[in-house]
Amino acid sequence: MLKSLQPTSFLPTTTCNILYQVLSGHLLNDGYSLCQIEAKTHLGKSTIGKIKKEINVDKENSKGGCPSKLSYCDKQSIICQITTGKLDNAVQATHFINNTLPNPITPQTVRNALKENNFCSVIKKKIPLLKKGHRLAHLRFAQYHENWTVEDWKRVLWSDKTKINRIGSDGRVYTWKQKGEPLSDRTTTPTVKH
Repeated sequence: MLKSLQPTSFLPTTTCNILYQVLSGHLLNDGYSLCQIEAKTHLGKSTIGKIKKEINVDKENSKGGCPSKLSYCDKQSIICQITTGKLDNAVQATHFINNTLPNPITPQTVRNALKENNFCSVIKKKIPLLKKGHRLAHLRFAQYHENWTVEDWKRVLWSDKTKINRIGSDGRVYTWKQKGEPLSDRTTTPTVKH
């Protein structure tokens, strides 16, 4: 048990004997703190700490802090909802996950979980809503006017337009995406002009 507590160790022989007697009495194993053992044995806290490390070699140190409020399955459920496009932001994800958890969590907890999994919050890029018919019409227009000269384009009457919002708003819409993820329908907002 106390393999390194020998006179050749960092402690003198008499101290080793005292420590062996104290530690074999299971002071550390009985839940006494370093301060309480220090008061009983009149040894320094650092000495007791070194012996404690030698006794509990295989013991893992805790990371500290509060335990996570979200389990691994909860985090994966949120990520699945975000990546499939069912949810866009942390507030929506919070409402979704709070339906299944006994203790409600805050949106910041969801944000932290997403950041742990290499997600970042981005503004949805606005792109025109082009259907297959629109794309074909654009292609036909480009092919028809492919050989036009500058003089031909000068004869075209260009008009100014007034922008009126009938569908959606100009406000920013945020979503979560993984770093390096390309644009997709989930990370863009289609826009329509009338």
